[in-house]
Amino acid sequence: MADTISNAKEILSAFGIEGEIAEIKRIDDGHINNTFKAEVSDGSGKLSRYLVQELNTTVFKDPVALMNNLLGVTAHLRKAVEAAGGDVDRESLYAFPAKDGKPYYIDDDGRFWRCFNYIYGAHSEQRVTSPELFRKAAKAFGRFQCLLADYPIDGLVETIPNFHNTVSRFADFKAAVDSDLSGRADTCREEIAFALEREKDCSVFVDLIKSGELPLRVTHNDTKLNNVMFDDETGEGICVIDLDTVMPGLSLYDFGDSIRFGASTAAEDEKDLDKVHFSLEYFRAYAEGYLSEAGFALTKKEIDCLAYSGKLLTLECGMRFLGDYLNGDIYFKTDYPRHNLVRARTQFKLVKEMEEQMPAIEETVREVCRQLGIEK
Repeated sequence: MADTISNAKEILSAFGIEGEIAEIKRIDDGHINNTFKAEVSDGSGKLSRYLVQELNTTVFKDPVALMNNLLGVTAHLRKAVEAAGGDVDRESLYAFPAKDGKPYYIDDDGRFWRCFNYIYGAHSEQRVTSPELFRKAAKAFGRFQCLLADYPIDGLVETIPNFHNTVSRFADFKAAVDSDLSGRADTCREEIAFALEREKDCSVFVDLIKSGELPLRVTHNDTKLNNVMFDDETGEGICVIDLDTVMPGLSLYDFGDSIRFGASTAAEDEKDLDKVHFSLEYFRAYAEGYLSEAGFALTKKEIDCLAYSGKLLTLECGMRFLGDYLNGDIYFKTDYPRHNLVRARTQFKLVKEMEEQMPAIEETVREVCRQLGIEK
């Protein structure tokens, strides 16, 4: 797509935003939706900024339900931020209503658009470069979880069904192995065996949900670093963004997925596995930040499972990469033929190291709880 929206004036006008468009700039941080920053002048030289986004309705097949999720959650967050004396325009998202009252606009080509407040004086980060940055991201996601701890999940729908259902994910992986649509199974027998040997791991959280030992909560489900906006001056995380996957789930999904990407010493697609290691130092930093904000809102069982969540979510992601490799790279974008296999190998290397260090990881969680005075 071009760097500008051809019908920008039409889209902005649909949301009641009039004036001279000073700039339309594409934001390339995401991989699913098309996102733009719009600057609009009121005629006197004053500029207002907005985030305009085309929702990918191929991925999100029920966009209206998704927007209902988003509206409810953002209204709750804004109320909590305001009650705490915060700046609602910087610490929470707001979806502008269109002129017809709906929180979206569908153009003549059938494309689904939203318009949000642009969080000024803040930036996103693409890579975890220090334990302190990871800790600040953790505080933002922990605060997000804490502020939504009392939000009723009954009204939320699954925007992507079974997104972190690891039993379902394992079944998908097994089907990919059995069908081997790409004819690549002989190139990754060791990786296939690694995942198949861990089938029982995939049912641990699902069984605890069924038994009522783990509570369903409002979860973000995509807790990567660039979904936190950091204040330009303080460097603190001030707002969690990209709420399209907000739905009922486990707090452990959010924590574990953060550990998966942030507590690794290498990129997700690093070819040299000697560079790929699990960092206990970064795990501790994230646990400190997350529990400092959300620890008192979590149950003892949730806290007890934090160490395991990193391993499980990393295993899940590895299975997804490997399954896509076997299916012919139909889901994840790839830059070369074995890209998904390389990704799967990094994830499985991390899983193996987490298994080897699990006693130390569990003790780290206990130490952080003692440090913060969290007693369950």
